[in-house]
Amino acid sequence: MDALIPREDFEVHTPEPVTEPSILSTTMKITDLGPESLIYNVLRKPDFQRETANWTPEKVAELVRSFLEGDLIPSVILWRSPRSGNIFVIDGAHRLSALVAWVHDDYGDKHTSMRFFDNTIPVEQKRAADGARKIINDSVGSYAELSSVLRNPGTSDKSKLRLARNLSAFALHLQWVVGGAEKAESSFFRINQQATPIDQTELDMIKARRKPNALAARAFIRAGTGHKYWSDFEVDTQEEIERIAKEVYELMFRPALETSIRTTDLPAAGRGYSSDSLRMVFELVNFVNNLTPDMWQRPAKAPGQRAKEGVASPLLADDGDGSRTIEFMRAVRKAASRIAGNEPGSLGLHPAVYFYSATGRFQPAAFLATVALVVELEKKKRIAAFTDVRAAFEEFLVTRKYFLNQIVRNYGSMQRAVGPIHVMHRTVFDCLTRQLAGDEIVVDLKRQPSLRASLKEITDDDRQHGRNFSTETKNMIVLRGVLEGATRCGICGARVPLGSASIDHRLRKADGGTGMPENGQIAHPYCNTGYKESRHAQQRGSQAALFAMEDNG
Repeated sequence: MDALIPREDFEVHTPEPVTEPSILSTTMKITDLGPESLIYNVLRKPDFQRETANWTPEKVAELVRSFLEGDLIPSVILWRSPRSGNIFVIDGAHRLSALVAWVHDDYGDKHTSMRFFDNTIPVEQKRAADGARKIINDSVGSYAELSSVLRNPGTSDKSKLRLARNLSAFALHLQWVVGGAEKAESSFFRINQQATPIDQTELDMIKARRKPNALAARAFIRAGTGHKYWSDFEVDTQEEIERIAKEVYELMFRPALETSIRTTDLPAAGRGYSSDSLRMVFELVNFVNNLTPDMWQRPAKAPGQRAKEGVASPLLADDGDGSRTIEFMRAVRKAASRIAGNEPGSLGLHPAVYFYSATGRFQPAAFLATVALVVELEKKKRIAAFTDVRAAFEEFLVTRKYFLNQIVRNYGSMQRAVGPIHVMHRTVFDCLTRQLAGDEIVVDLKRQPSLRASLKEITDDDRQHGRNFSTETKNMIVLRGVLEGATRCGICGARVPLGSASIDHRLRKADGGTGMPENGQIAHPYCNTGYKESRHAQQRGSQAALFAMEDNG
């Protein structure tokens, strides 16, 4: 429902006098939320307001039902800009949006929402919208239906007539913030840190809303659609931000993830429309661009104020022209292209191997830890060495997938688990390069301080199941089938996801290989290009050295 109340800048500096609250309305009727209403058309959310997408369909339906039954609904808190005359929602954006959605019959999937998201509506959002509409229409009826009931009371259901009459009489209570834009902004933070506090990542992004890392994350999470936080930049810059955002969204969040796993084609980064996705994307932007919290969380130094001792990291400045945002986004695109997609340098990591737990649940920490591994391998120029042992590396992860579940259970599903998972990945890789295997690797893992308390080998006797298959068990069965039946790379032997499959000549064209089907095999893009060629060059070098030795002999 994020599209239903537009966002706008709070206008921090307002020299004009503030409107006196005595002349402002203390109630808002449901008719004030219609598309033609003057009040609705001046309603705004602060540009830093979190997405109005945190309510379930059931909660949206409950709010509409409560309003029609005359139950107590907390007052909506507003502030009127003396410069633009627009009315900003300080508290109650979800409540207002639920009622607007009902009046407009747009729960995130109709005209206003389609226009707002450039016709890019995730499957999960459409499903939630359909669910909310069905629950509301079945329980109280649509706004159009109740409006019709008042015009035809003699032929209407008595319960619907009662609700329709309530609709004409009831109103929301309003409270107004008195003061300028700075007072309104401070009121927003104070109110939203009380009963239902803002998630810490959301709060961080709100405070850093003009910095390139927050702008990049906002663009990625909605594929460059929705509210354009970058609208102050030049048109060419806006278009570049939106183009990169769409490319990365396709790499990370396509195809859409269903509730139950029913396909081998899984998105690398899970659902693009979930409570964890924005947090994960923000962490991804920060990590790939080597940003630490003290670079963008600490306030700017006041004139004449001395810097604290020991603070060496430069302060990340606001992005005035979009150039830094594009720079950050390109770095993320490079990392995402290494993991997914079919560009020549893509490793084509199979999501079911790296990013999903044994029960089929997407794990953001595993995704971030895998990015960390790939970035580290690239910096140390060990991508080819990883490819040498990649099949064995992935086999270890698959056969002991419960290790991921155990780490996440011990540390949590987000940032705290990234480090331990990265340690596991690095340790397994190091062991394989030393030609260790199986139980020897497990022994080495348990020597790591961050893993010692988390990892426990599991046998079939340890698993307990009821008589019916749970959703997790069904996902586990399907995931196991996906992993067992996955296509293997003809070069490295590891699994190849459909979106990263390339066709390789078994016998190189340079060596006389033809385009006959018998000479073709499926391979990862990197294996097909960089890895195969580097190993071929090594082989030629070894042969040349051998011939030289024979000649000298």
